[in-house]
Amino acid sequence: MTPARMVFLGFGKYARADKIYALEPLVGDERGGGRRTRVWVEGVADPLVASRTERTILHDMGHEAGDSVLLDGALDLAERLAAAAEEGRVDLGDLGRRARKLLAATARPAETEPLF
Repeated sequence: MTPARMVFLGFGKYARADKIYALEPLVGDERGGGRRTRVWVEGVADPLVASRTERTILHDMGHEAGDSVLLDGALDLAERLAAAAEEGRVDLGDLGRRARKLLAATARPAETEPLF
């Protein structure tokens, strides 16, 4: 039996990985000053506020999200698009190049013809 993994939440807080049952990213005015994620821990009445993102906490808990480089790229592209749209200046050439690069990274290799 392996000992429970302790997960650093930031702000000097730790929680056992096997006791964390929910993560919620903070958005809008709630986010800021290092506040990133609300963490629900079994046995603790109120959620804890962590200075780390839910993805980082999940990683430390032992959950792998597959190809995180690809996911990070997709999230970066979405954030850039949202920010550019809010500012009223969308560089379609740049966004198109980034989107094609992400799509190429996810493309499956061409299937070969069956031998029989």
